[in-house]
Amino acid sequence: MNFSKIKRYFIIITLAGFIFSSLHFYFNTFLLPSFLLKEIVAKPVDAIIVPGVQYNGLKWNTVMKWRVYWSVYLYKKGLAKNIIYSGSAVYSPYTEATIMSLYAEKMGVPKEHIFLETKAEHTTENLYYSYQLAKENGFSSIAFATDPFQTNMIAPYVKKFNLDVSLIPIAIPILYKIEMKDFEIESSKAYRLNIISIEESQTPEEREFYSKGGRIPVGNE
Repeated sequence: MNFSKIKRYFIIITLAGFIFSSLHFYFNTFLLPSFLLKEIVAKPVDAIIVPGVQYNGLKWNTVMKWRVYWSVYLYKKGLAKNIIYSGSAVYSPYTEATIMSLYAEKMGVPKEHIFLETKAEHTTENLYYSYQLAKENGFSSIAFATDPFQTNMIAPYVKKFNLDVSLIPIAIPILYKIEMKDFEIESSKAYRLNIISIEESQTPEEREFYSKGGRIPVGNE
């Protein structure tokens, strides 16, 4: 096989890989979330779990804004009866769950339909601890609502932890149609003293281990 043929095969394989990756990205980001949303329209869930993200003390970042707006959208559309915001003070002194709840309240979600899980430091813990909280409050149908990328990451752990949790990834085309405003909140309500960032309190090896569910009692559900 001469060099020109090898080069041609390499180009074909590279293009095929690029096309496949692009189609996979488009399907998981735009088509699948909308399909899953249609699946739950006829059967609203008792509660959705919304994982936290770092807050810098000044304003929410794009990821947090998208997750909160998506949760409020699901609540106001009657697709979720309650919202569980999950997240401890992980990278900063601000409890992520509390920060998200403050934004949700500003957007019109009643306090009695907001629940806080403030122990989780990793996405797998967001899932597991919030599921426990949901069960403690008598919720039977539970879903995990976040961006498509995090949805793909958490999906295997729903099965691994043997949890009856559905997935509702953000339908990006829907969010694009919403005017996502900023709000002023009293972030001091979420501030915690003597907090050490997870980057200092845990080694890289520990963070990787915990992020894979290292602190979760697997198989007890």
